[in-house]
Amino acid sequence: MGANDPVERSIGGLLVEAGRLRAEDAEIIMRVQRERGLRFGEAGLSLGLLTPPDIDYALSRQFEYPYLLPGTSPVSPEVFAAYAPFSPEAEALRALRAQLLVRWFDDGPARSALAIISAAPREGRSYIAANLAVIFSQVGERTLLIDADLRRPRQHQLFGVENRIGLSAVLAMRSNGESIQRIPGLPHLSLLPAGTIPPNPLELLSRPTFAALLQQMGAHYDVILLDSPAAGETADAHTLAVRAGAALMVVRKHKSRAAEVSAVSDMIPKAALVGAVVNTF
Repeated sequence: MGANDPVERSIGGLLVEAGRLRAEDAEIIMRVQRERGLRFGEAGLSLGLLTPPDIDYALSRQFEYPYLLPGTSPVSPEVFAAYAPFSPEAEALRALRAQLLVRWFDDGPARSALAIISAAPREGRSYIAANLAVIFSQVGERTLLIDADLRRPRQHQLFGVENRIGLSAVLAMRSNGESIQRIPGLPHLSLLPAGTIPPNPLELLSRPTFAALLQQMGAHYDVILLDSPAAGETADAHTLAVRAGAALMVVRKHKSRAAEVSAVSDMIPKAALVGAVVNTF
């Protein structure tokens, strides 16, 4: 089939190109489609040659809504938004995205950064940050995820990228933009990993270099999300919230303690705390 063949631009062409449908089966589906007056997907399903996930995949490509196929990427399954964008969990994060677009990301580069914080470890900061970054990128927002947890970084593990050079090297002025990595298959998503764990993370984050970096990146990205250490353990999260200008609090169902969450909320400037999300996953 040529590049201008109708099948190449259709659901059938997309599925053949992705290796999810044989070219001869696409022709069979097209024949049945014409004979019965069905849509291509309906005909393929009736013949047992297509599955609902096949249709979802093709539609996502037609409407430029990228996601990954299991087994084709080093991105962790924990980043469910990258693999299952039609799941209830992804839908919940889309609702959060809509609120954030209205309440914060609505005023250009001056309001492009958001710190993801929580009171204690293992409440889902990195998990929420990673999936939310994917969700923003899937609607064409130029998204940069910065792993600003310079104590126990996770984003390089979640996205399967190198962590040799990252934010710590940038803040120490030993690296620059080459530390930012694009995520294959998610064209609007980039990651700046934490890099080498430094002996002085808070001091690095407090440097004017970090504020300058966010300002510089704000000219190139619509959304900048900052993963952070637990706010109840260090002052890093407070610094990140101030640098970003805004913070989103993550609390985990049946784990977060009200007193700890309240203490962190009091620590963050009221104008900077744009909301909270309950992690039930």
